Amino acid sequence: MSTTDGQGRGTSGATGSGDVDLKLEVVVIPVADADRSKEFYAGLGWRLDADFPFDNGFRVVQFTPPGSSCSVQFGTRITAAAPGSAHGLYLIVSDIDAGRAELMDRGAKVSDVFHAGAPGAQLEPDDTSGRVNGPDPDHKSYGSFATFEDPDGNSWLLQEVTDRLPGRVDPDVTSFSSAGDLASALRRAAAAHGEHEKRIGKADPDWPGWYATFMAAEQAGSELPS
Repeated sequence: MSTTDGQGRGTSGATGSGDVDLKLEVVVIPVADADRSKEFYAGLGWRLDADFPFDNGFRVVQFTPPGSSCSVQFGTRITAAAPGSAHGLYLIVSDIDAGRAELMDRGAKVSDVFHAGAPGAQLEPDDTSGRVNGPDPDHKSYGSFATFEDPDGNSWLLQEVTDRLPGRVDPDVTSFSSAGDLASALRRAAAAHGEHEKRIGKADPDWPGWYATFMAAEQAGSELPS
């Protein structure tokens, strides 16, 4: 726990007028064979950022999933954790079926889509009894999942997120990390706009503005236009 000296300085002596960004950029996963893991993650289409071996046997390999601002690292002498012991590594997708299909096309063995029949069931790697086949019946954001493992058994969890809980994103900034995410948002806006035109009983000439308002509100978790 940090304290201040009454002049805005922490006990470490650091000063500042605002919050310091703490950006989670890398997660380390334990593997037994770095070359085998490198082949697997490259096969998924993830971007290879680094492969640095050193004379003392230390090696670090880094990949970044498409559209992600966080990367994964593995290698040799990089962690004391047992290979395959990383579980519940979330990969967020805007379309669970499309995300699952693409991973399967690239050789991953992905589970069927499911939703949790009991809180936390999606995070149980060995007990799947709490999982219910099929997506969330109401297609709620955060409610549909699929899983796959790398060659060591480190498990990844696909989660479908279409709109964020309030406070999870800056409401003044609307951004999409990939063309796929943007396309999915446009499809949802198109479907919602179709319902909007049914309600007003005529074509909406300002559909671009309505789309923009819908997509910004959806991403910020604020009230959607009707």
